[in-house]
Amino acid sequence: MLTAWIALVAFVLLALAFDLRSGAKAAPSMRSALVWSVIWTGLGLAFGALVLAFDSSASAGEYVAGFLIEKSLSLDNLFVFAVLFSFFAVPQALRQRVLVLGVAGAIVLRVIFIVAGAAALDAVHAVTYALGALLLFTAYKIGKQGSEEVDPEKTVAMRVMRKVLPLSDDYDSSKLFTRIEGKRLATPLLAAFLMIAAFDVMFAIDSIPAIFAITRDTFIVFAANAFSLLGMVSLYFLLDGLLDRFRYLNVGLAAILAFVGAKLILVDVWHPPIGLSLAVVAGSLAVAALFSVRAERREDRISAESAPGRPRSEPTLEQASS
Repeated sequence: MLTAWIALVAFVLLALAFDLRSGAKAAPSMRSALVWSVIWTGLGLAFGALVLAFDSSASAGEYVAGFLIEKSLSLDNLFVFAVLFSFFAVPQALRQRVLVLGVAGAIVLRVIFIVAGAAALDAVHAVTYALGALLLFTAYKIGKQGSEEVDPEKTVAMRVMRKVLPLSDDYDSSKLFTRIEGKRLATPLLAAFLMIAAFDVMFAIDSIPAIFAITRDTFIVFAANAFSLLGMVSLYFLLDGLLDRFRYLNVGLAAILAFVGAKLILVDVWHPPIGLSLAVVAGSLAVAALFSVRAERREDRISAESAPGRPRSEPTLEQASS
């Protein structure tokens, strides 16, 4: 098991270094983002085959279910990333660097959450019910308020940052710190990175309990989180500008969280198969996507029909003669 941990951590570090080096050149094109999104998702699923080969089918099923849950929940992060980039006016060329640093920080923070969560669940069984209740509340909150925009300026993290961290008004290339009149100041690039890490702490509060509803194996939990996060950089650039069209994503995520929350609360009496978990995740996202597309097309049709200057249809022969 130690060898597996070392190999996984080494792969994650190499992947982050590769993304960071790529981000130093330029933001990826839509085509490049699509290719790398497919590659990262494929690698995440392929890791399940390794778990199957070296462990068991049960562990492989738990990993795949956990990976898909974490991957789907990470989509919600992309909305916040888009808002933060706009708020801090992060240049397009620097966004991949910020995302990579944010993902690296997120992985470290989630390791802490995973270790603490596993210890708490092992020590006190009642924590399971508390986490289930937390997920049900989060599902309600996301389902009801998921369409509201995030205002970074109103967050506690931003208020604390402005008090303890002197910020410059302008970027200094890709530097995290700069000097102005002999005074060392943090650049908006560092502020954006810290805010992404801060928001991921809040997302981790939801996602870590969700995967603990699938498995208590800390290696599987970490692997699912790591592989779901590694593909977020490419996924952001692929979906940037399209996220506002996925209007019912919050409903799909709420359904997933409600399912895993109920599973945690009923852990002593209900043990659904892994296949059911996979079906709930895939089905919730598919239904949310379907209704989002239908709503988009309906609004486009209504907009086209009510647009000023729209040419009126020519009268038919019968109408003209009557």
